[in-house]
Amino acid sequence: MIPYVFDIKRASTVDGPGVRTAVFFKGCNLDCKWCHNPESKSPGPELALMTEKCIGCGVCKEVCIKTDSCVLCGECAENCPADARKLYGRKYAADELYKIISADIDYYSATGGGVTFSGGECMLYPDFLAEIAEKCAAGGISVAIDTAGSLPWSNFEKVLPYASLFLYDVKALDPELHRKGTGADNSLILENLEKLIGLGKYIIIRTPVIPGYNDGDELERIKKYCTDRGLKHELLPYHAIGESKKAALKAAK
Repeated sequence: MIPYVFDIKRASTVDGPGVRTAVFFKGCNLDCKWCHNPESKSPGPELALMTEKCIGCGVCKEVCIKTDSCVLCGECAENCPADARKLYGRKYAADELYKIISADIDYYSATGGGVTFSGGECMLYPDFLAEIAEKCAAGGISVAIDTAGSLPWSNFEKVLPYASLFLYDVKALDPELHRKGTGADNSLILENLEKLIGLGKYIIIRTPVIPGYNDGDELERIKKYCTDRGLKHELLPYHAIGESKKAALKAAK
């Protein structure tokens, strides 16, 4: 199964060490209330409309191939002169994606960077992820997997041979708090994390700091968990960009 990709960021410096290309897959099996990429939740393509950019020119209607029911062809977004419309989601074959990633291999080599597969939840697509990760590893490109870890261990086993780093999200250790914020239990997340630690994998724990949710005692517990296990811990600042994206997705429906 080839997943939809909603964004590819070249020259990223916030998705792991060094200069990286970050590939964001659509589809997520958590429902974080603070999600700043709501366009990543659905596995399929989605259209967004930034109403504040719209100039009312009507080009979108002129190029629409089926005005009575959107078929997500992307023509309106492609032709919008004000960039008010955007189609999130495109499929790339592994060879096509590798060509994009490998274009910056000199920067990866010079900075200790590589490629980061993220989402959404990239690990929902273990077969495709293993295929593209294998290509990258064989080409001398360091592979990082950004995951929330709420998946069967068998998914991890498929990418383990090719991943040199796991960026592992830990939002909360308390089970009830985790369920309150993400809609899911965290037992599998922590179980998989302990397995990765046991295998000696390079892991960076990343925690989004959400005001009123995990920015107090819970954050201290996460810090201690990382310290006790000798894990690097990164804090991700909260921002509300997801709200405008939600509005844009809703406006296009």
